[in-house]
Amino acid sequence: MKFGVVVFPGSNCDKDIISALEETINQKVIVLWHKDTDLKNCDVIFLPGGFSFGDYLRSGAIAKFSPIMEKVIKFGKEGGIIIGICNGFQILTESGLLPGALLHNTSNKFICKNVNLKITNTDSVVTNQYKKSVIKIPIAHGEGRYFADKETIADLFTNNQVIFQYCNENGEIDSISNPNGSLSNIAGVCNKQRNIFGMMPHPERASDCKLKNTDGIGLFKSILASLK
Repeated sequence: MKFGVVVFPGSNCDKDIISALEETINQKVIVLWHKDTDLKNCDVIFLPGGFSFGDYLRSGAIAKFSPIMEKVIKFGKEGGIIIGICNGFQILTESGLLPGALLHNTSNKFICKNVNLKITNTDSVVTNQYKKSVIKIPIAHGEGRYFADKETIADLFTNNQVIFQYCNENGEIDSISNPNGSLSNIAGVCNKQRNIFGMMPHPERASDCKLKNTDGIGLFKSILASLK
């Protein structure tokens, strides 16, 4: 299997994802520059976190016009697996591959800390190998507040497109556990076809025992299991 990691000017989490893919699940990684026009036959595409193009206009608003995104969009519409993390999630919503938008945190502050996530959909490409329903994953964002209209939010739950929700350590969804004001505590979603995924938390930063947190490993193992 080949995993592609797209790098934009301002990306800063690409090496973390590459490390998780190579060292955690022993997979070949192809680095794709934003000006490339070829996905090089990758089986899975990752859009990493960071501040693509300095987050000018809106987070992800300029990155969606990068040459490689034409191929990424085509890949996704044809059923290819795409995972966007943090800024990658923002790029996916800006590109129309995922519903909703990511707005400024209600605190208007950059937030960097560990959060508890409820695995709302346990049978997805990114969650099928988890044995527990609550995981702890770090966040690091200033524009992570998930927003969509009421009809879209209702459809997301009806169609089991909500993958992760912010929760307390017991898996209870409450306002205290919501770090950024996301509607319905939404931390990650997928498209209706269940091949495109976006999440604000960083599983690649919780995939090494040296960091004393390995809750992110399940996501990478789930993707690999889905490809077999």
